[in-house]
Amino acid sequence: MADILVVYKKNFEAVHDASLDLVTQALETSSKNRGGLRIDVRAREQVRRADFIGRDLVIVLGGDGTLTSISHNIDAATPVMGVNSHPRAGDPTGSFGFYMDSNIDTFAEDLETALDGDSIINELPRLQAIIDTTSGNQFTTDPAMNDLLVANTHQYAPSKYHLRRGDNKCQQQSSGLLFSTWLGQGAWLSNAAGKTDLEQLLSRVEKNQKNTHYFVLARDISPSEREGMPWSWMDWTEEPTTITSDMHRGYVVPDGWDEVHFNRGATITVNAEAPKLRLLTFRNSMQDKLEALSKKR
Repeated sequence: MADILVVYKKNFEAVHDASLDLVTQALETSSKNRGGLRIDVRAREQVRRADFIGRDLVIVLGGDGTLTSISHNIDAATPVMGVNSHPRAGDPTGSFGFYMDSNIDTFAEDLETALDGDSIINELPRLQAIIDTTSGNQFTTDPAMNDLLVANTHQYAPSKYHLRRGDNKCQQQSSGLLFSTWLGQGAWLSNAAGKTDLEQLLSRVEKNQKNTHYFVLARDISPSEREGMPWSWMDWTEEPTTITSDMHRGYVVPDGWDEVHFNRGATITVNAEAPKLRLLTFRNSMQDKLEALSKKR
């Protein structure tokens, strides 16, 4: 008997309620046909880490934000299926749903494909930041699917820090360091970098690096620092990036959700070694979806 958790977006809009009804109906039909499924349904605001343990399948109903907000609870062994509850294709105010390869129209068929083990399995790399405090404590942030920001908590003040990657070192200030996975480039990075700089950055990417490397961008950095330290403001790398804070108070923000604060003197090491996310798709791989999206830009 498959153990399934459904996490849905709860914002009291009729379109999401209707989608949830259709998803639960399809699950009940599948359960009858298969001789029983164990199904739990939870609102995004009500789930805890313990709800995800031991599941055979996690179904996320909503948009990309719904998935990124709860994905840090999901370990590398648990398959995840994204279902767009309000696709933009049918309503311009809906969700684009880059990671949500299923929708209400295809869900019943996609569910059977997932339960039969015939879906496409995408092992998505995720970013993490390891924070070493001045008092000797160490902790790791939640993994980030798209991007991770290290910045001053006061956005009107510059982010000051010492930066180290391999043998390269520098002292720098910017409006924050933005790190992005390969698949996360279409989120914040593409807007923060701008078209020309992004094209330059993408030209350095080799096919076999997409699961091991990550992007780094120092936002709003001065032209002189760009010229003198190109590795420090825009890079594609597999090496860990170490930041020593020279800010009174800063934070790390994975995927725009939970903030993890640190003080002056703390060391933050960012890498792409967080547990991967096992995301299921049904028609195209996530790499193929990104390539198709890039051609439209």
